[in-house]
Amino acid sequence: MYLPILEVHSEQLPAFAIVCGDPRRAELIAKKLDGAKELAYAREYRTFVGEYKGVKLAVVSHGVGSPGAAVCFEELIKGGVKTLIRVGTAGSYSADHPAGSLIVSTAAVRADGLTKQLVPEGFPAVADSEIVNALYESARASEGIVKKGITVTLDVFFSGVVEVPHKLYKGAGALAVEMEIAALYVVAALRGARAGAIVALDGYADSDLAAEYDPHTNVVADAVEREIQAALEAIAKLAVE
Repeated sequence: MYLPILEVHSEQLPAFAIVCGDPRRAELIAKKLDGAKELAYAREYRTFVGEYKGVKLAVVSHGVGSPGAAVCFEELIKGGVKTLIRVGTAGSYSADHPAGSLIVSTAAVRADGLTKQLVPEGFPAVADSEIVNALYESARASEGIVKKGITVTLDVFFSGVVEVPHKLYKGAGALAVEMEIAALYVVAALRGARAGAIVALDGYADSDLAAEYDPHTNVVADAVEREIQAALEAIAKLAVE
């Protein structure tokens, strides 16, 4: 089967995939694979395949925001991918979790627009528990702060005249905010796949803590490296369970 948006054939896709926003990050992850091969680069969707510890997997970039990312997730699942792990970045809601910390998302607040058009309002966006456990265990093998909990998925990055209720989400116990996880979890639930996500914190979303945003620091780069390794190790564990 030809997947016209990703521009790959389903026969080329394995059962496992790591997805990320940035095409450059997809290339960075692919360099850690044995026999890595780039299959396509269409729009924001860059697709690689290779092996890690003998497990075949794809690495695919999905761009920024839920609608475009959901297109990627839909085609990957249609192409035979059964397990998807998002590796990304997010803004922190707590001084206890500064830039450089890792968060494994157990569930996502559906504050985006896309999932409201896919499922009813009360439908939860929840990660697969086996993926959560594998990611958390793998991430804790490295140095640095690692937490697991609820994340928030929003469409907005730069603020406008409508106030985003970050304080409400923080008060309810959410740990961080990003732009795609809810879409991943809902699409996976609808299409019979399993999904999880790990994010590296690259700044504060809480206005009381916010400083000048700079995701291009060594601290963030190190955290991204740690989360990539955690995702790869998690897939190696999940493949033998």
